[in-house]
Amino acid sequence: MKLKLKKHWTMGRTISQMLSTAFLQDTNKLNKFKIVLSNKFQAFHDLLNGEGTTMIKEAITSTYHEVLGHKKHHHKEWINVDTLDKIQERRNKKTEINTSRTRAEKARAQVEYTEVNKQAKRSIRTDKRKYVEDLAMTAEKAAREGNMRQLYDTTKKLWKSP
Repeated sequence: MKLKLKKHWTMGRTISQMLSTAFLQDTNKLNKFKIVLSNKFQAFHDLLNGEGTTMIKEAITSTYHEVLGHKKHHHKEWINVDTLDKIQERRNKKTEINTSRTRAEKARAQVEYTEVNKQAKRSIRTDKRKYVEDLAMTAEKAAREGNMRQLYDTTKKLWKSP
């Protein structure tokens, strides 16, 4: 009988978490991020020595966590930031249904959820339609210009599009 020993590291290993940089494309989130970051920099503007660099890094990462959050899922490239917000709102309404205590609360939460669900699905449909139309326009432009590589790639994307 063979035994293999393995050392399990319990201390010192941190898991790097991906931050959702896709939300920086939204101007509202970008402006909010800039405002919060500038407010944090105002607090320790005069500390620019050795400790200041670690404080700057800490301020940037904490602001990132506050405003944007972690990347939780891999989203399709055609889903808009506003649609992602609507999907998150739908998730919140679903948890509100599950945590409601009385039947009246549950019925009210169910009505709110159905409305938010309709809005989220409608937004997803429009985003997908816009993405496919943009790909078709790109393919037409590539065909007019005779760019066969780009035409092949966009046709392949159109064929695989969900």
